[in-house]
Amino acid sequence: MESKLLADYTLEELENLLVEINEPKFRAKQLFEWLNKGIGFDGMKNIPKTLRDSLVKSGYYPQGVEIVKALKSAIDGTKKYLYRLSDGNIIEGVLMKYKYGNTLCVSTQVGCRMNCAFCASGLEGLIRNLSAGEILGQVVAVNRENAVDDERGVTNIVLMGSGEPLDNYDNVCKFLSMVSDERGLNISRRNVSLSTCGLCEKIVRLADDGFSPTMTISLHAPNDEMRKEIMPIAKKYSISDIIKAVKYYFDKTGRRIIFEYSMIAGKNDSEDCARQLANVVKGLSCHINLIPLNYVKERGLDGSSKKNIYRFMAELEKRGVSVTVRRSMGSDIEGACGQLRRKVLKDESN
Repeated sequence: MESKLLADYTLEELENLLVEINEPKFRAKQLFEWLNKGIGFDGMKNIPKTLRDSLVKSGYYPQGVEIVKALKSAIDGTKKYLYRLSDGNIIEGVLMKYKYGNTLCVSTQVGCRMNCAFCASGLEGLIRNLSAGEILGQVVAVNRENAVDDERGVTNIVLMGSGEPLDNYDNVCKFLSMVSDERGLNISRRNVSLSTCGLCEKIVRLADDGFSPTMTISLHAPNDEMRKEIMPIAKKYSISDIIKAVKYYFDKTGRRIIFEYSMIAGKNDSEDCARQLANVVKGLSCHINLIPLNYVKERGLDGSSKKNIYRFMAELEKRGVSVTVRRSMGSDIEGACGQLRRKVLKDESN
């Protein structure tokens, strides 16, 4: 492998690396265990110093993600993390605590090229993809900070931070394999959700490649005309294209589809929009999450009122649609995707 970040390596790849540099193969398992605990070379007590020095001399480094800032919501205990990568780029994530466990929202890219109308992540476009080890590194770092005794600090993962996961397909798939490895963090693939704007051919490919995270579609509109105004990607993929792709995904994986619908005041929150949306998902094994919009200053879009959100929800329920309103979390710590990163970049430039 070209990567010098050891967190990018599977156990088998570490074994191959050690064989190449004439080191005992069994050391790979020890390395792998330390890497999944977020430990640097100095803390790898059962790894000989000669091996550690050899890896350093060859340019290898263990961890590529460092927590540099953590904010905790006084309202609901949500934690917002700012990470610095080895090249100086910064990304962010959110740890949300629920009754069933701790869910970490994970970034897959630095920036994003989808440029959805309500999201801060796309304001600067796509800077670069994250490697599999950098995606995993977020989970490892937060898990280490929040673990209590033998209880994992992260039990569930949503690939819903900065970036479009399916726009970084190969690294995301490798991450899915690595994070569920029983010799590592061993987080069940059933506890991982992947949120996409609807890159249809990649949805189909994911199922064909044997992956089955909970498929979450960022829909945000009940018709193509409205969706094109909110999400530029809608100019390439129609809603009917997306429905066809998710039907294939469901048939292949048996996993119920989740639709995310951000409620934008005066835009997509009318009762007529609810009726249209009910027709879109009719006959699908799915659930709709209505999302109270987090305000992003640069975007200038206001979230729907609580009254309108629940009126919208009632229209869907009347038509037999499974629907909930997502609890708004982290609003006092700039919980929306890309907000904290953007603020820090602005402060640093000043």
